[in-house]
Amino acid sequence: MITALLVANRGEIACRIFRTCRELGISTVAVYSDADAGALHVREADTAVRLPGAAPADTYLRADLVVAAALAAGADAVHPGYGFLSENAGFARAVQDAGLVWVGPPVKAVELMASKTRAKELMAAAGVPLLAPVEPGSATASDLPLLLKAAAGGGGRGMRIVRDLAALPQELTAASAEAASAFGDGEVFAEPYVERGRHVEVQIMADGHGTVWALGTRDCSLQRRHQKVIEEAPAPGLDEALRGRLHDAAVAAAQAVGYRGAGTVEFLVSAEGRPYFLEMNTRLQVEHPVTEAVFGLDLVALQLRIAEGGPLPAAVPPEPSGHAVEARLYAEDPARDWQPQTGALLTLDVPDEPGVRLDTGYTGGDTIGVHYDPMLAKVIAHAPTRTEAVRLLARALERARIHGPVTNRELLVRSLRHPDFTAGAVDTGFYDRHLDALTATGTPGEDAARRLAATAAALASAAGAAPAVSGSGPARFGAWRNLASQPQTKRYRAEPGGTEHEITYRTGRDGTPAPETGERVLTARPGAVVLETGGVTRHFGVTADGDRVHVDTAAGAYTFTALPRFTDPAERTEPGSLLAPMPGTVVRLADGLAPGAAVEAGQPLIWLEAMKMEHRILAPTSGTLTALHAAPGLQVEVGALLAVVQDASAAAPVAAPAHASAPAHQEETTS
Repeated sequence: MITALLVANRGEIACRIFRTCRELGISTVAVYSDADAGALHVREADTAVRLPGAAPADTYLRADLVVAAALAAGADAVHPGYGFLSENAGFARAVQDAGLVWVGPPVKAVELMASKTRAKELMAAAGVPLLAPVEPGSATASDLPLLLKAAAGGGGRGMRIVRDLAALPQELTAASAEAASAFGDGEVFAEPYVERGRHVEVQIMADGHGTVWALGTRDCSLQRRHQKVIEEAPAPGLDEALRGRLHDAAVAAAQAVGYRGAGTVEFLVSAEGRPYFLEMNTRLQVEHPVTEAVFGLDLVALQLRIAEGGPLPAAVPPEPSGHAVEARLYAEDPARDWQPQTGALLTLDVPDEPGVRLDTGYTGGDTIGVHYDPMLAKVIAHAPTRTEAVRLLARALERARIHGPVTNRELLVRSLRHPDFTAGAVDTGFYDRHLDALTATGTPGEDAARRLAATAAALASAAGAAPAVSGSGPARFGAWRNLASQPQTKRYRAEPGGTEHEITYRTGRDGTPAPETGERVLTARPGAVVLETGGVTRHFGVTADGDRVHVDTAAGAYTFTALPRFTDPAERTEPGSLLAPMPGTVVRLADGLAPGAAVEAGQPLIWLEAMKMEHRILAPTSGTLTALHAAPGLQVEVGALLAVVQDASAAAPVAAPAHASAPAHQEETTS
């Protein structure tokens, strides 16, 4: 019987496992890096053990340190979560060799599935349908497009889509280097890339007594950089024959390796409805909550039960009920090449409604750092039908209060309400086709709503600065006056990188503000403003943090930067400067890059690693590199000057913002 469990992970998944442990009466042990010393999973654990250092390679990927931590804390079992060491057979063996219970599949099963190339050979022998592999060295134009994948891991590391045969050698080298850095194994393989395919998977649960459950299907087709964004169960639009084929193939895959515990068999389903085996994840998936919601199960509790040697509760799984959809809330800017964001998370508040679940590793007041995946939370909605579940999730996200770095919240809401998604017509190319429209700003309705939010921000700011009228209760806009005030002006810039709004208002004789745009002010307090416009009353929650102002409304949320009344002409970026778009570490430079080198527009010059992703800094123009301040291993802050490029056609350098472009990421985060 397990009495104390160490979770060899961090963030959301550690917190989620701890929740089940508390319900089962199991004490909990966390491990943490120096960067995570104050993290939520550390605060929630009964005991915590420090892993000195900050980088994953020095901490969460050190199997020896994690096992030693379990022994030191008196744990008798280890749960790996997902990512990091969760599919590392050597770690599983080390846990068992130390006399600890491994809450995962047999070591042999992990070994067999750890290499995607070996796994495909095994699945072929078991009769599971596969895509034929392509030998990169002999690939021809007729084989394109190709998908390069790391053999030893997921999470999108070491993954590239190749559409140009001439680019294949370079992409192979880059994919192999990234795979070696992420997993310690540079093996990469190639297979045909299926255009407009769907990513469909089957959750399995197997005990040590011969029972294997196939717990329905999940669709995970909405991905950015091959990393899932929205998942749902059951997968929509599959006929019963195809569902049966997927279930049978998943069970065959589990039986072929003597599987035990929770696992997921992933398939690519072509536009013609043909399924192909992708891989088997020998661990719990990020998206497991949608299966839990539909089947009324706690998969972590079942993992623990099976690890203790117990059987599954029945020979067949319970009947599914309803539909569940999950959205991954990331600290990233989808409109700017999905750039991860860092900084203080002031507020994270998702409505606590029936059918809505929040799994997170953060609370308001936490800091989002540079070392780990930018996923903040998962929001899950469960309802009797798909339409109801999608609507419930979109509304919960829309009403959430999220103050701090830029997130993908607006993209999630728009995605859930996109006609293709609501119709269930999705595939892995969804964002390739629709991202520009989903991140577009500037429509008349949006501009009017944003300006109204800026008006509320200005009135709330004035209310906070105004003295209270004696005996009048909450602060109002100044004392009583004989004459109306002179116009007051406040300037705001919509974030990220939006338009500027200049808000002008007057304070009347009774102290009531009157915006010059004509809205009627019903309430104006530092944290709340109520306006009437066009006969409609609208409520605004306003939260200020320095020069940042967050405005929450029933129909959406807005972030502004308060601007000085006059622009400082000195606040200009030096022309031609390449600036770090985020905090991170310089991992490499282009071959031969040095001051005086000639560069071409769009040429990758500097590679920056931040939050588990690699970002390329591109030359903004063809010209000459006149300065280079970056070097491999250098840690930089956002806005740090990395290099300067002088335009070949100009006498002086031209303005050149740094452009970040990260490589493809696949299915799983590794938080």
